[in-house]
Amino acid sequence: MPAKEAFKRFVEVGRVVIVNEGESAGKLAVIVEIIDHNKAIIDGPSTGVPRQAFRYRYMSLTPLVVSKLPRAAGTSTVKKYFEQEGITEKWASTTWAKKRQAHKLKREMSDFDRFNVMLLKKERRRIIGTAAKKVSA
Repeated sequence: MPAKEAFKRFVEVGRVVIVNEGESAGKLAVIVEIIDHNKAIIDGPSTGVPRQAFRYRYMSLTPLVVSKLPRAAGTSTVKKYFEQEGITEKWASTTWAKKRQAHKLKREMSDFDRFNVMLLKKERRRIIGTAAKKVSA
């Protein structure tokens, strides 16, 4: 009986990553070549990440993979495969991306926006409370 795999996201050529540090933080890139157990070459021509050697500790592996990407592919090849598989759209539909977007929107809220959210939450609590009283009575 085969053992259940603990890890599903491996460092591999074609793996889509999120850059967590530097000027490209928060952008998607693709692992193009593996240098050693600490670094890989990443490239994100569609998202504005320049081709560079990058440490694994400063990136997060996503569940997305650009399949059949050749090792050490050039920037134009990476862009072609990236757009051909619609990675940006696939990423935008993931829960992870939606949570990041919601967090970003919440961080950028003004005082007035926070005030309006507070009023809406109060209204929701009032509606739910009255409905619960009707059901329990």
